[in-house]
Amino acid sequence: MGEISEFDKKKRKRKPSCAICGKPVDAAYRPFCSERCKTIDLGRWLGGEYRLQTNEEPDEAELLDLAKALEERQER
Repeated sequence: MGEISEFDKKKRKRKPSCAICGKPVDAAYRPFCSERCKTIDLGRWLGGEYRLQTNEEPDEAELLDLAKALEERQER
């Protein structure tokens, strides 16, 4: 078998970091470091920041819902 490269050795020793802030992961909140980062991530999901691009055209109901959400956001 081949030897493990220095890069692989360093990669194995590296501890996972928080998906939001980069601090070491806490097992209780994995893959995050704290409740705060976990909540930030949830807010991003609910706010639509994480989405996949598509070539589909939105239907009229989706456009109306989006317009309504934008208006409500601006009123705050």
